[in-house]
Amino acid sequence: MSSGDVLRDGSDGPAEDATATVLLVEDDDGDAMLVTELLEDAEVTVVLRRARSVAEAVDALSRPGGAPGVDCVLLDLGLPDAVGLTAVSRLREVAERVHDVPALVVLTGLTGGDQGLQAVAAGADDYLVKGETDSGLLGRSLRYALQRRRSAAQQRALYRSAVRAEETARLERALLPKPLVGDERISVMVGYLPGGGGLLGGDFFDTVERPDGSVLSVVGDVAGHGPDEAALGATLRTAWRTLVLTGTPPERILEHLERVLLTERARPEVFVTLCQVVVAPDRGRVDLYLAGHLPPLLITGPVGGLRCDLLPPTGRGRALGVPVDGGWEPRRIDLDGPFALMLYTDGLVEAEVGRVAPALGHATGPATGPELDGLGRDALGLVALRGERPARVGPLRRRTPRLGQSGLHDLVREDLERHGIVGVVERVLRRVRTLHGGPLTDDAALLVVGWTGHDTPYLGERSSTLADSAEWARP
Repeated sequence: MSSGDVLRDGSDGPAEDATATVLLVEDDDGDAMLVTELLEDAEVTVVLRRARSVAEAVDALSRPGGAPGVDCVLLDLGLPDAVGLTAVSRLREVAERVHDVPALVVLTGLTGGDQGLQAVAAGADDYLVKGETDSGLLGRSLRYALQRRRSAAQQRALYRSAVRAEETARLERALLPKPLVGDERISVMVGYLPGGGGLLGGDFFDTVERPDGSVLSVVGDVAGHGPDEAALGATLRTAWRTLVLTGTPPERILEHLERVLLTERARPEVFVTLCQVVVAPDRGRVDLYLAGHLPPLLITGPVGGLRCDLLPPTGRGRALGVPVDGGWEPRRIDLDGPFALMLYTDGLVEAEVGRVAPALGHATGPATGPELDGLGRDALGLVALRGERPARVGPLRRRTPRLGQSGLHDLVREDLERHGIVGVVERVLRRVRTLHGGPLTDDAALLVVGWTGHDTPYLGERSSTLADSAEWARP
């Protein structure tokens, strides 16, 4: 045990073998010495600090860390600056405001138990009569009070964890809505992969079929991470669905959604990137809207002969919430037969693949065309290395390479060749996570909306994947 006044220099750090820090509030030097000796006789290992008045104790508890991290207060009720039980209420009030409430054991000089019982009723954990206390009684009282304090702290931590888990689950459910699609030949496959930092992001997505037969889908990404961004993402998804269901023309949806963003965002620098697709009622064309977002992958062809193309970002407009001129014009894509569009957020393409990129499988050589971004060229260049053989790589080779758009394109194309489109969302999410070597830095959303064709026996695939950390920690 070590001891010292809390207000003296050199008494800031507890002993390495200490299990608890006790603040003794006692103005009498003789009584303070007696408490020290009783604790030593009881073989209770603590760091003992001392305050001579309630004012000094309040100052000690008010410091950052509570002088530092006080676990228990031994309080004399006969202090010169406190009358009756005012010391108990004052210290309780300060402790609750600054940090977790320490255990509180009062010391009284009165032989009757009335004052001690009143102190317990006011919030103390126990009381001791000075003239009737020996080392064993003081040791037991201190240990029990500390244990009650630890148990209460554990209960608070469990409650907070449960509340956070419930809020996280509620927000994640809001980010994984049930698509409103009646056409059985329309496929809707969605997946959400939370980032490894334990923080929710603002990725959101949805799909709705209108009474005229048109099908609208959206994927969006709120800049930043945390509860505010996740809540904003859920709000924007609800607003987007409301705009679609109320018949807002597709070309007006983004401007109305931006108004919601400007009203609901917590900070003026928060912006949103977004990709919206509108499938025509006859399924012969798609209108693509890009608001600062990555273009989707286009999957065409019959079962067994699928083709995957990376669409260029032609006609990409500004992100929502960015105060610059410009709007959003659709790009028309004419289609003939079955198709699917894979929309995604940047959490996938930002996955680091430096150490495991060769797992992407066969490589066709490094890509150098202007249609591929530098990150994608890096990923394909690493695939082409095949061990120690040199290869031309993109401009970011000396830094940790990321998957990139073209790397994702290559991965999806290979997966479709091997397995087809059924289950592609979960497989792609798992593959990217494996290439990254664990949970992604950013959360990632993936949505595939497609049509199986007129003259085909195949119905549309419907699936939803919420990849929580517990499930995906298993191989």
